[in-house]
Amino acid sequence: MKKLLLTLLFAPLIAFAAQEGALESGFVNPGHVDKPDWFKSSFLDLREDVAEAASNNKRVILYFYQDGCPYCEKLINTNFAQRDIVKKTRDHFDVIAINMWGDTMVTDLSGDEVTEKAFSVGLKVQFTPTLLFLNEEGAVALRTNGYYPPHKFMAALDYVAGKHEGSEPFSAYLKRTAPQKSSGKLHVAKEYLKPPYTLQRKDGDKPLLVLFEQHDCAACDELHGEALRRPESIKLLKQFDIVLLDMWSKETITTPDGRKLTTAEWAKELGIQYAPSMLFIDNNNREVFRAEAYLRPFHTQSVLEYVATAKYRTMPEFQRYVQERADHLREQGVEVDLWK
Repeated sequence: MKKLLLTLLFAPLIAFAAQEGALESGFVNPGHVDKPDWFKSSFLDLREDVAEAASNNKRVILYFYQDGCPYCEKLINTNFAQRDIVKKTRDHFDVIAINMWGDTMVTDLSGDEVTEKAFSVGLKVQFTPTLLFLNEEGAVALRTNGYYPPHKFMAALDYVAGKHEGSEPFSAYLKRTAPQKSSGKLHVAKEYLKPPYTLQRKDGDKPLLVLFEQHDCAACDELHGEALRRPESIKLLKQFDIVLLDMWSKETITTPDGRKLTTAEWAKELGIQYAPSMLFIDNNNREVFRAEAYLRPFHTQSVLEYVATAKYRTMPEFQRYVQERADHLREQGVEVDLWK
C-alpha cells in the first residue's frame, strides 16, 4: 500500500521530469499528441479568455487531456482531421487545452490561482478527453466526459454554438437532430492498388492518385458513395492508378521517392491534415496537385480532369480551370450545378 501511494503521489512528477528530459534530448514523450496550432495560446486566465471569446461572438471550450490517452489522440487525429468539424469549431469557439496532470497555474473564474492538476480535481475530471463548453458568463453550457465520435461531436458543437442549452437538454437535441453516423470503414475498391504498397512511378505508368482517408469519416463515405460512383467520374478514374491509404496507419509503404515509411509518417511529412485528401503523383514521382477541401461531384470531376489532361502545366490556377470547364459544358447544352 505504501508503494502504491508513493507511486500515485510521484507519478505526475516523474512523468513531468521524463517529458522535460525528453524535450532536452530531442525526443518527445511517446504518448504526446501535437494539438492543432489553431488552439488558443492562453495564459490560462479563464476570466480573460471567456471575455475575449464573447467579444468575438465566440464561446470557450476547455479541453482536458493527458499524454498517453488514446481517446485524446482520436479526438485530435480523427475529429480534428475533418474540415467541417475544424471550421465549425474555429468559427464558434476558442479551444484551450488543460493538462489534467499539469503544474501550470490557472486563474479560474473566481480569480483563484490553482495548478492545472488541482483545477482538474476541483472539476472532478475523471476521463480524458473531457470538454467543458462555457457560455459568455463562464457557466458550463455542456460537458462531455470522454470521446465523442465525429457525428456526435459535431452535434455537440451545433448545440452549444446555437445556444440550445437554454431550451432543451443535449440528449433531446441529439435525438431530434439524429446526426448521421459514418460507416467506420475504408472504401477500398477492387481495382485499387493492393499491399504491399510500392508507389514509385516509372515511364509508361498512369499518374497515381493517392486517397488519404480514415475510419469514422462521413466525408469519405460521401466521396465514394456519390462523387466517385458517377459515370463521368468512373471514366476519369480509369486514367489513374489509385491507392487508398489510412492516414494513421503504421503499415510500411514505399514512397514515390523510394523510401520506406509508415503511411502515418508519410502523411505527416506531406502535411496531410484532412480526410479525405487527394494527392496526385506524376511519372517523375513528383506531387503535381492535391485537393484537401470538401468537394461536391462537379468539383471532384474537375480535379480528376485537371490532372488527367495535365492542364496544371499550362493553367496553374485551378479555379480558373473550373470556370472555363463549366462555361464549356454550358456551351454544349449541359446544365452545370456546382453544388450537384
